[in-house]
This record gives sequence, C-alpha cells and structure tokens, in this order.
Amino acid sequence: MSDADDVIPAIPPNMPQVPRNRFTRWIARRFLRAFGWRVVGTLPDIPKLVLIVAPHSSNWDGIWGMAAKIAMGFQVRVLGKAQLFWWPLAPLLRKLGVVPIDRSSPQGTVEQAIGLINGAERMWFALTPEGTRKRVQKWKSGFWKIARGANVPILMAYFHYPEKTIGIGGLFHPSDDVEADMAKIREWYRPWVGKNRGTV
Repeated sequence: MSDADDVIPAIPPNMPQVPRNRFTRWIARRFLRAFGWRVVGTLPDIPKLVLIVAPHSSNWDGIWGMAAKIAMGFQVRVLGKAQLFWWPLAPLLRKLGVVPIDRSSPQGTVEQAIGLINGAERMWFALTPEGTRKRVQKWKSGFWKIARGANVPILMAYFHYPEKTIGIGGLFHPSDDVEADMAKIREWYRPWVGKNRGTV
C-alpha cells in the first residue's frame, strides 16, 4: 500500500490530468492526512463530464478541494469573469484551471461552457450548483443544461465535514426532464453536511 492509498482513490487513465509533479502531490496528500481529510469513492474513467460539488457553505471548501485536486493531479476547469484576467493574476488563474467567461457575449454562460467541453479532447468542468455559500431553496440548473447540451454525464461530489470526507458519487445521466432530475440530485445530496449546513 502506498503512502496515499488511505487519502485518495485510484486515478483512472482517462481522467484529465496536469503534468505529473510528485513533490506537490506528496505535499497535498500529507496536508490532507495531517488535518484528517480523505477522498472516498471511485473516479470514473471517462474524459469529459460536468462535476458538481455540494454543499458549499464555507471558504474552507476551496482549501480542502484544492488540496484534493493537487493530491490527485486531476485537471478541472471552472469559469471566471474575464475582468479577473489581468497581469499578474491571469497566468495563475489559467494554471489553476480557470477559463475566462465573457458575460457580455451574445452567447450565454451555458453556451460558452458547452462550447468549451465540445471543443476539448478531455475536460472535467466543475461548478457548485448552489451558486453561493448561503442556503438556497432552489439550485441553479446551469450545470444540468451544460451537461445536457454537451451530452456528457454529471459527476456528483460532496463535502461531509463530520467525517472530514470529500466524496465521489456515481455518474448521473440527464434525462429530458430537468425538474425530475434536479429533485433526484437534491435527494442524493441529502445526507451530506458541510461546515455550516447541509443541502436541504
């Protein structure tokens, strides 16, 4: 058993990955272990998907999520406002997987995201369905529209603070009924508890 087996799951070959850096991955794994965090579940061996993560209730989610991302070495893309891409911030954002989004474009955010996925050989596109750290009654359906439009599955992941776990769930394939799909996804997230709240 390797030093990382109890912290992160096996890495599938078709998952988008950053150039291998053993030292940074080792540091991230040691960081997670030192604070008692681990990643559980099975990463799917597919090149394209939409990754959603909930509940998102604290800025700490970004710290644990980034540590897990570095530890596993996977490449994930997220959208950021084009106005953020100025020197010297732009190179760092791109290195972290942030893609500039032009909100003034005739194409909406969903259409731009679909175009990015369709134009890539491999892409795991990530976002938080709640869209905020506050509790919301209704989740945004943008992630569903992106997955449906790009014809890719949705990978559901969660933070569960009581057990210091970042969990990887199964793949969800969108149907043509957005309301039914959103209800099923929300129900799947019911057991998981973030730092400050759950999802329901």
